[in-house]
Amino acid sequence: MNSRERELRFIRWLEDSAAGQGHASNGAATEIHLVGDIFDFWYEYRRAVPKGGVRLLGAIARISDAGIPVHYHTGNHDMWTFGYLEEELGVELHRTPIIREYDGLRCMIGHGDGLGPGDYGYKRIKKVFTAPLLQWAYRWVHPDVGVALASRLSRNSRANGGKEDIVFETPENEWLWHHCRSVLAQQPLDCFIFGHRHLPLDLEVPHPEPGQPSARYINLGDWIHHFTAAKIEEGQAELLHL
Repeated sequence: MNSRERELRFIRWLEDSAAGQGHASNGAATEIHLVGDIFDFWYEYRRAVPKGGVRLLGAIARISDAGIPVHYHTGNHDMWTFGYLEEELGVELHRTPIIREYDGLRCMIGHGDGLGPGDYGYKRIKKVFTAPLLQWAYRWVHPDVGVALASRLSRNSRANGGKEDIVFETPENEWLWHHCRSVLAQQPLDCFIFGHRHLPLDLEVPHPEPGQPSARYINLGDWIHHFTAAKIEEGQAELLHL
């Protein structure tokens, strides 16, 4: 499947969610969360944004204009956004995980990069990428060069990590699962919904204290290979394979 076909398939999911049809036939979404890495690379120059994705951007704007809140959680591939998405599309932007409650189901939602133990190489790189000085300096690189360079690095990153992304061994090997357990020890939550992993997962998260209720960790996978999403309805979360 090429990028255009993938984009159109994702847009159908968005529009069905907003219209209450297809997978959302029980009722239209009251809000939509996009958990990052929607674009392979995103950087906002003062008067330019990366080429492409215009159909997707338009669909998000239409849904937002129709009064359905769209929450955009920045990922490691699209962290360099500085107001365009909020101003042009009307989304609510989140750079760290948030907690929401739906019919009694308390959920933590976010992208998930840099959370949990391990992945120290990426955590060091993220500190560099989020440094205001580097973000300011990159603005002086011509968009034709800056976008091409970053897109190439992004593709290489996906290629190098691709084999790891498709392998699941045990929950104990999942950094985000460990992060969920550590958060659960501090506050009562029922469900953790993250991206970043690029592999759909639905795992139990036992409470660190015996006798305390467990939670669930749902990873939304991706729209490159898996075409997965999550739906919360009547206080229940469900991982969907679309």
